[in-house]
Amino acid sequence: MYECMMARYLTQIPSLSLTFSSSSSTTYRRHLQQPKTLSCHLSWPYKNIITSKKPLHFALSAALSLGFFFGGIGGAEGAKVGVNKPELLPKEFTTVIDVAGFLSEGQEKRLAQEIADLENQTGYKLRVLAQNYPDTPGLAIKGFWQVDDRTVVFVADPTFGNILNFNVGASVDLDIPRSFWSRLAGKYGNIFYWKDKGEDASIEAAVMAISSCLREPVGPNNCSDLK
Repeated sequence: MYECMMARYLTQIPSLSLTFSSSSSTTYRRHLQQPKTLSCHLSWPYKNIITSKKPLHFALSAALSLGFFFGGIGGAEGAKVGVNKPELLPKEFTTVIDVAGFLSEGQEKRLAQEIADLENQTGYKLRVLAQNYPDTPGLAIKGFWQVDDRTVVFVADPTFGNILNFNVGASVDLDIPRSFWSRLAGKYGNIFYWKDKGEDASIEAAVMAISSCLREPVGPNNCSDLK
């Protein structure tokens, strides 16, 4: 089972003033140090410990270790420091980056075409990075892909067992149930699946499931089935 954990709070972060109102209309004001990042390791079954209704930029696995949203990420085997290796980026723009060698050239092209069609039809941006931490472009990914609120960064990294890891933009988080990501990782990311069928099969299955989900009309039952 994967545990949900907070990233390290960084120092010298502006304080955040929060107002809380009780049923008796008494107002309390506190000044809290605002965490710069929130890292949540995907659990199965998923434990929804996030109670705020405000959309969040959240990473659903410590294995992500990209470093562009996080100064450092705590993992099951100790803190993993975000890395920055722009030399691992391709010379030309692509929505699929495979520094781990999990995908064939043909698979990369098929996934890139699926992602392009998805973006043209829905406006959602899906980006795929296959890596073996710490061999990852890390911080350089954010600028290369122009990550924004409508971006899903899918990182295939078997470092912690489950190969499927996601960073979900705030706008996507509003439209897609968070349970979808945990169910997706549970089905196609578990170690038994990718050890049996291969890392490439997990990646392809996840991309198609995400594409199908993002194409569904937003509603109470969207993305209820993994396709």
